[in-house]
Amino acid sequence: MKLLFLSDNFPPESNAPASRTYEHCKEWVEAGIDVTVITCNPNFPFGKTYDGYKNKLYQTEEVDGIKIIRVWSYMSENKGAIKRILDYSSYAVMAFFAGLFVRTDLIVATSPQLFTALGGCALAKVKRKPWIFELRDLWPEGIKDTGAIKNTKILNFLTKMELCLYRKSTHVVTVSKGLKENLSSRGILPSKIDIVTNGANLELFEAREKSETILNELRLQNKFIFGYIGTHGLAHGLEFIINCIKEIDDKRMHFLFIGTGAKKEAVVSLANQLGLKNVTFLDPVSKSEVVDYISVIDVALVPLTKTDIHASLIPSKIFESASMRKPILLGVEGESKQIIETYNAGIAFEPENKEAFLAGVDKLAHDTVLYTELQKGCDALADAFSRKALSSKMLKVLEKVVRQDND
Repeated sequence: MKLLFLSDNFPPESNAPASRTYEHCKEWVEAGIDVTVITCNPNFPFGKTYDGYKNKLYQTEEVDGIKIIRVWSYMSENKGAIKRILDYSSYAVMAFFAGLFVRTDLIVATSPQLFTALGGCALAKVKRKPWIFELRDLWPEGIKDTGAIKNTKILNFLTKMELCLYRKSTHVVTVSKGLKENLSSRGILPSKIDIVTNGANLELFEAREKSETILNELRLQNKFIFGYIGTHGLAHGLEFIINCIKEIDDKRMHFLFIGTGAKKEAVVSLANQLGLKNVTFLDPVSKSEVVDYISVIDVALVPLTKTDIHASLIPSKIFESASMRKPILLGVEGESKQIIETYNAGIAFEPENKEAFLAGVDKLAHDTVLYTELQKGCDALADAFSRKALSSKMLKVLEKVVRQDND
């Protein structure tokens, strides 16, 4: 089978869609699938090409048997709605033209942003091939909830485009039950939707001793560290976390934030205004470095703002943290909370509830018996959500769609 995969993020970028796409495609190549990925030149999250790359019109490479086509795109930092839409739409146009010259049996286009799916839909129509919409997040509903775009006409247009793409797709793969339920409630047949959750690469994210080098560099020896690693965006509620931290007097506790995003400056500014001494902010680190930084934390922070849409999501950092035996302090409702509680891998608090958050912090930092039990729960959770097993599950969906198209 020949597979064409559209994703505007791909390694050496290290965000969730890049990791999921690479790890799945790598497994599929090993299973004998001919995989081509069309992506951008790496520039996330700062909108600047990585060392060793240029924003050329078209270039190719091969990584772990995956054929990669990198196309030109308008690059912007991960902030500002209009610039990001230009970024997304330019990639979709270029991916469409590049895809015209790729032989394939099936096209997969991954979200959250819709323009990648639009490119996949257009390619499928021209090439007369089936296509799968991989739905990782609801867009534009998510950006409406966070206030990133407030123009009603733009939001209405994007919503109509979203529903049209679901209907035009041959099949939809979502990452949670909540997303499937949302689509079903809006008229998409449940039989057209499969669920393949996020997971963790257990070979990369495995438990290890804390990196003494990092602890020494950050001067965090003998600290109990709560770590947040990821996008500092409108949806993540990090200003709420900072406001909670000012209530913590225990000098042993420290909070480490790694990443960037639309709210990074505001979050750092708030911490400075409050005069917090128990907080450290770092810029994003590479995928290979992420593992070392996770090693030094004691608890993984996974918050989102309190919205119905966020309750339908399962943040991928849950699985990566669990696979490294880091109990999770989760500020997300819905299926994410169910997973954490089912496997006893952390403590869930009501999003944006200060008392619940502080109670969770205190319990994780001081109840050593509970902490050890939660680490065992992390082991069970990680085993249940192995990326290798999940990639195999998705491959069966891909093969089913191609088989049905040939019948």
